[in-house]
Formats: sequence, structure tokens, C-alpha cells
Amino acid sequence: MEREAMEFDVVIVGGGPAGLATAIRLRQLAVQHDHELTVCLIEKGSEVGAHILSGAVMEPRALNELIPEWRTLGAPLHTSVTDDRFLFLTARRALRLPTPPPMHNEGNYIVSLGNVCRWLAQQAEAAGVEIYPGFAAAEVLYHADGRVKGVATGDMGRTKEGAEGPNFAPGMELHAKQTIFAEGCRGSLTKTLFERFDLRRDIDPQVFCLGVKELWEVRPEQHRLGRVIHTIGWPVDQATYGGSFLYHLENNLVSVGFVLGLGYENPYLSPFEEMQRFKTHPAMRETFAGARRVAYGARAISAGGFQSIPKLTFPGGLLVGDGAGFLNLPKIKGSHTAMKSGMTAAESVFKLLRAGEQAGTEAIDYLHRLKNTWLWDELYRVRNIKPAFRWGLWLAIAYGAIDTYLFRGKAPWTLRHKADHTSLKPAALCKPIDYPKPDGVLTFDKLSSVFLSNTNHEENQPCHLTLKDASVPTRLNLEVYAGPEQRYCPAGVYEFVEESGSKHLQINAQNCVHCKTCDIKDPSQNIHWVTPEGGGGPNYPNM
Repeated sequence: MEREAMEFDVVIVGGGPAGLATAIRLRQLAVQHDHELTVCLIEKGSEVGAHILSGAVMEPRALNELIPEWRTLGAPLHTSVTDDRFLFLTARRALRLPTPPPMHNEGNYIVSLGNVCRWLAQQAEAAGVEIYPGFAAAEVLYHADGRVKGVATGDMGRTKEGAEGPNFAPGMELHAKQTIFAEGCRGSLTKTLFERFDLRRDIDPQVFCLGVKELWEVRPEQHRLGRVIHTIGWPVDQATYGGSFLYHLENNLVSVGFVLGLGYENPYLSPFEEMQRFKTHPAMRETFAGARRVAYGARAISAGGFQSIPKLTFPGGLLVGDGAGFLNLPKIKGSHTAMKSGMTAAESVFKLLRAGEQAGTEAIDYLHRLKNTWLWDELYRVRNIKPAFRWGLWLAIAYGAIDTYLFRGKAPWTLRHKADHTSLKPAALCKPIDYPKPDGVLTFDKLSSVFLSNTNHEENQPCHLTLKDASVPTRLNLEVYAGPEQRYCPAGVYEFVEESGSKHLQINAQNCVHCKTCDIKDPSQNIHWVTPEGGGGPNYPNM
């Protein structure tokens, strides 16, 4: 099939903080050195920010470096953190604990990261970056010798069977001297690069958390502008990694979320239901009395940190942001590190292009540059905090104190990770969890929640949730693990339905909020998430 092609110096895949910071820094360098440089950024969401979901408390360190005048330019960082609280929850009580040093938020801002990305996109376009939202990168293109050549966007207008429909339009090829992948957590093209270039050899597997978030408009008397609350403990048991956040931002808005490690063992556990249950705690529910829920979303995050960072470069391209795993989980922040990785990548790529290196050359000094930034030191110092939680909550807290205060993050060992999909126990060895029914006021079901995410996909298109073996869901997942996909998915995409006396898996792809949990947690890695048509998925407002 003949596809049109466009040529650029650099193509960036993904309009999150990392991709946008990369684009802006490239154009800054081009202007500074009077060097002609074309930069194109594509984003699968209907607009930049549509698929961005985070808590979020933002540390402005990278932004200060990238755009020092961000305040006068109207960046949407309006709410300074004024109050930090860290609570341990039992079923009835909330005990205030000292806030761990990585979670101190003095000088940080409560933000909508989606709105920050919308603003960054404006700065990028003003700097000369070409941005194309609504175009999903569906394929990596290669030169004959194996170097990355660019990407192709997905076809539009194919039917469910894959045939060309009446409104069919083929994807477009975007060729570049360097292609930068900023897809975020569990990027579908980044996965293929891991395999083709063996980028994960000799490192720990990446591990993940799922964040489920709601945005509420609360009564003025319940609003505490600038307050940040984090909790651990109830409703999950002490063997399960999980915790919550409540952030009070402007306009009487409160973002509330629950983050749960995807290495949990009980197949009956539902991250979505744990989030709903969390809001019923006596210390939490008063915030939401008389309030109105205005938005919902969910997203996986890369939680492996330092020991899970892959090889970052390959001929013709490199990785930045959460797709490479630069999140600082103990700090519960990743936008500043994502941006710093993108800025550093831009400097490496610009040096290469300015020197006139041929298309497809590997930007090998990217890693060296990263190792000389605060990002590398920051991730190294907290590398042992997350893996310590395999010993249980209290031992992990004790170890974290020792690692932080005694060794100052420089213990002479590194704790290891194991892949999340290997952790589920057979259902016969676990106890079902009896979650209360939603009341429609404080707690809700999945479908009414997905409605608030503004999720939509063109109905007559190939399913983007693909199965390597169609027999696995019933033969393995249902029989051995009691069908965990119907619980770990926070959007009601997967359900087992009975027909003619037997059950089969039904995939409601229209509901998918692109969280990638299924691609991560499926016990046999049988589910493969690929990009739907560009512009599909959630459209998050103020998230």
C-alpha cells in the first residue's frame, strides 16, 4: 500500500511532558546556534493533554531550567503546596506520621498535568515545532540495515474485520534523522523496540502501579487550598503496595486517587473497587459530603526506577520519559524527571545533527549526559525503597528509614524486582473480596465512571486489545485465576459472558481508557495493546 511520506530532522512520538520538553529544547538549541532544524511531534489523543493523567504535584525544577520565565508566560501552576500530611489508615482511624523526606513538597505546585502539557504545547508551537494531535504512531519504520527510519501513523477507516471501509485513509510515514519515543508507560512501539534491540538485557523487569483518579468539586468549607494528603494502609492489606492522595487545588477542586502496585497476589483484588472503598474511610468521606464528582480516569505508571532503566539508545532513535522508566516513585513524581530526560536527549541529538552525522546514527552520549544530571542521582538514591515493600509494609517503612537517614540512598547493595504478571496466585489459594455496592453518591460503578472520562472510539474499527491466543482467557485466566482481567481493568473492558452453557471473554474496547493495565498484568502476557485510531480514547478535562 502506497503511503505519503514527510521528512523531518526529528520526529517525537508522544505529547506528554517528556516529548514536549524534548521538542522545546531542540528548537531552543536550533535558534541559539542558528541551525536549521525541523521538529515534528505527534500525539494519539484528540489534543495534547487529552490522555494525560497524573495526581499531580509538580516539582518545577526542570521547568525552571527549560523555560525560566514560565510565570510571566502564564504557565498553569497556580496552587503552591501549603500543607503536607502523611497518614496511616486503619479501618476506622487515621494516624498522622512524619512525612518521609522524598515526599516533602515545599516549593511544589498542585496542577492539572494535562493543562500543563497544553501550555507546553503552545510554547513548543511558538518555538517552531509542528504538532499533530489525533495521529497515533502505529508502526516503527526501519532502513534496510535495521536503523530506525521513523514511524507510520495508523490507518483510518478500517472495519472491524480489518478491511478498507468507505472512509478509509492510509496512514502517513514520518521519516526522520532521529526518532524520539516519548510514549509514556508501556508504550506499544517502545515494547517492540525493547525486543528488536534487546534493550532490556541484564536489567530488572519494569514493575508498575495503577493510579485511579477522580476530580471532585467540593463545598468551600471542605476546601483547603494547597493541602496535600498522602495515605498508606487501609483498605489494602500490609502485603499489598498501595496508597492514596488528596490534593486541594484552585476553584474548590480536589483530586483524589488511589495508587496500587500491580505486583499484587490476590486475583480477586480490584484496584477500582479499592479506590471506591478508600473514599468511605471516616477521615476521607467528610471531604466529599455534598460534593460533585466531575472527572474520572486511570493510568499505569512505571515504578521500577533506577534498576529497571533499559538501554536508552539504538540506531536512529532513543527513549525518554516514563516509557524509559524515569518516575521517582518514593517522591510520587515523574513530570520533572520526564522533562529533564527529554531536555538531555535533545542536547545529545542536537549535537549529533549539528555535526552532520548521517540519519540513523546512534546518540550514544545521551546516557553519559544523563549520568551527569541531578535526575540520575535522584533515582539512584531511592532505588531500594519500592522493592523493599515485598517484605510487607512495616518492614519496608523501617528499611526506608534506614536507607534514607543512615545510608542516604547510597547503600552498598541494590534490591531487585520481579515482573508483575508473575505474582498472581491461583484463585483456589486466595480469598474472594466482598466489595460493597456503589451508592451513586460517594462510590460509583465502572461504567458511570468511564462516562466521566469522555472516552470514545470509532465503533467500527479493529479491536485494539488483541489476544495472542484466544483460548487463554477461559482455559487459563478463568479456570486458574477466576478471570482477573474483569477486576484489574478499571474501565469494564473485560467481562466473561455465558452463552449456550459456556463462558467466553467479551472485550468492550469502546470503554478502554488506555491505562495499559491489561497489557501489564495478564498472567501469561496474552493481551497485547495496540493503538486504536488516532483521536480515540479518553478526553480528560483538568486531569
